Amino acid sequence: MKLYNTLTKKTQDVRPLEGNTIRMYSCGPTVYDHAHIGNLSAFIAADTLKRTLKSAGFTVKHVMNFTDVDDKTIKRSREKYPHLDPKEALHKLTREYEEIFKTDMAAIGNSINDIEFVRATDMIPAMQVLISTLYDEGFAYITDDGVYFSIDAYQQSGKKYGQLLKIDSSNTSKERISNDEYDKDSAHDFALWKTAKPGEPVWEFTLGNQHIHGRPGWHIECSAMSASSLGQPFDIHTGGVDLIFPHHENEIAQSTAGRDDPMYAKLFSHSEHLLVDDKKMSKSLNNFYTLGDITNRGFDPLAFRLMILQSHYRSQSNFTWENLQAAQNRLNSLHDFADLRFQLTDSASAIDYGGLDILWSEATRSLYEDINTPQALKYMSDLEEKINTSGFKKEEGFMQYLNDTDALFGLRLTTSSDITEDQRQLITQREQARKSKDFAKSDELRNKLKKQGIEVKDTDRGTVWSRT
Repeated sequence: MKLYNTLTKKTQDVRPLEGNTIRMYSCGPTVYDHAHIGNLSAFIAADTLKRTLKSAGFTVKHVMNFTDVDDKTIKRSREKYPHLDPKEALHKLTREYEEIFKTDMAAIGNSINDIEFVRATDMIPAMQVLISTLYDEGFAYITDDGVYFSIDAYQQSGKKYGQLLKIDSSNTSKERISNDEYDKDSAHDFALWKTAKPGEPVWEFTLGNQHIHGRPGWHIECSAMSASSLGQPFDIHTGGVDLIFPHHENEIAQSTAGRDDPMYAKLFSHSEHLLVDDKKMSKSLNNFYTLGDITNRGFDPLAFRLMILQSHYRSQSNFTWENLQAAQNRLNSLHDFADLRFQLTDSASAIDYGGLDILWSEATRSLYEDINTPQALKYMSDLEEKINTSGFKKEEGFMQYLNDTDALFGLRLTTSSDITEDQRQLITQREQARKSKDFAKSDELRNKLKKQGIEVKDTDRGTVWSRT
């Protein structure tokens, strides 16, 4: 299996650092509000990567963080729960949005039962140990408002800052970075620990014989959580391209400073932006959507997943309501296709598992070449067309294909149940009416089935039903 590595700028073979287990860390949400669809698209990319790794025979240990303490979570928690203690308010807000996030993840087909979720607030002791080590080794310094990482000291030690992209004025401008990320001695120096302001939650911390009670900076959280959960170095770090700088670049720096081994993660996998009507998502442009906005318009969350999968993860995809409707239509077609498992045929022209297996192999091979989901879906469409035309012979083979498809793409094609025996009788009676040329009776039965949510179509191999 091959995957593009942002670190090396090359597509390379995926080989675990140890044994057959891929240790994968995904930057998770900041839990202060609903995740927007751009966030969710990056999590779909990470989920598809994990599914493909498993299909390729690897065991995957997947860790994702919850950023439950930062400027945004503190500000929102104080606004929403001003009567509570700052820590209690933070806890109440972030736990609420953790559950909302998990619900959204499950709705879009992401596998969450095999993710180890780690909260930043549960790992503060590990962060303090890392900060203390950086300070003792001369890579961090204390100021009046916290502790900062010294990019200059890092570079003077022989390490490169700018491993994922070239650092220049375009990505270090004041417009690009916020105070929670940078400050102090250099344009690049960033906060490891921030002294608490009035009304903020406080954790005790003593460094260099000074009491610096406060809370962690953003970047140090992921370094501590990933290393504590997966060890260092680990195999794959995922996230959207918006996290390349400053977040992932700073993770690398603070995680490798003072270490002989310069590797933090062997491979970085980044998914591209999701545009909305060919523009960046923005509340000011009124193109800022959440999953709730999608479902409120009657769309299946899995249609959004399919829309994302129809673009390569390293290419920008474009959300429009028209594109989502097309994906919904395609999803409906796939569910009709999956319902053929209840309508097997003994036709001589029907496809058996051997014919199916060839196209399935091509689909999986596309995924093993840098997660080429558009190409894999094309092979699936070819196979769908063949089976729709000719039918399928053996239930076991078709079910295996559908289960394999669900395991790889997360579209839940096998969740529906068969039609009722009464509905089958109505279809049989309609077929008999057609053979007897009693077309009025045939139409009456067709309409009766339609009222029950069942469409019937007459084909060369007999009547095929689908759900309206």
